Amino acid sequence: MQVDTDVSGLDWKVTDVAALARLIAVVALGQAQHAARIIGELEPASPAFSDADLIADAKIQMRIRGATDDQRQASRMHRDGFLFECMSWIVARQSAGDRTFLKDPHIDATSHGLDGLIIELHETKPVVLRATICEDKCTANPRRKFRQEVLKTFDEHHRNKRARDLVANAAALIRESGLNGTHATKAAARVLKKGVRSYRAALTTKALGADARAKLFKGYCTLDGITPAQRIGATFEIDGDLRVWFQNLAEATMIALDGFADELDVDDV
Repeated sequence: MQVDTDVSGLDWKVTDVAALARLIAVVALGQAQHAARIIGELEPASPAFSDADLIADAKIQMRIRGATDDQRQASRMHRDGFLFECMSWIVARQSAGDRTFLKDPHIDATSHGLDGLIIELHETKPVVLRATICEDKCTANPRRKFRQEVLKTFDEHHRNKRARDLVANAAALIRESGLNGTHATKAAARVLKKGVRSYRAALTTKALGADARAKLFKGYCTLDGITPAQRIGATFEIDGDLRVWFQNLAEATMIALDGFADELDVDDV
């Protein structure tokens, strides 16, 4: 899908909330690598192993906490941001090949740094073909969030002002291909080249027409020297209240976690 002459686009849909919630529950247990196998092999979504303490901690992450309205609002935004980051990771994982490596979602919803990074390697050589930097924003104000935060972050990456963090994360992912640390670090140097760099902004929105979608991502072209295919605008349209939708997803995730708890062996409890 094309947003306009400067930006390519993706439109995300959720067809099975319960299945999505089970995958997120596995990620919330700290088992993103196992979740990747589930997605790749189309296996039933169950954890690699269950532990009562892990499940309890993951359920706490799904709940809104705080003694004041401001604290509860911040907790909700962090929780919903984690859920949306997991959704973004799952979408990328579904289309990933054997030589594609993804940064795991943040388990701590308040963590900072790269939202996501996708490294695609040559099918036989230790060469980076594509490095996609992801910014995922669960927000009721997508245009403001894109203009004030996402573009700012992308611009800093585009000018290699966050190069050390990018190289370190890329090297860690490349090591998953079997390269040792030094060779992985050398291979990661290519992520600094604009020719292999892509940016993917993912935003929650209301239903959008073509003109509104183009306005949402206005300004993306300031990332110069790259093609429209390297500027990706992904949207997840929600029919109704944003926070209600993510509250329902959080509750479905807790139901999935309860199901994992029911599967625990007596000796594990």
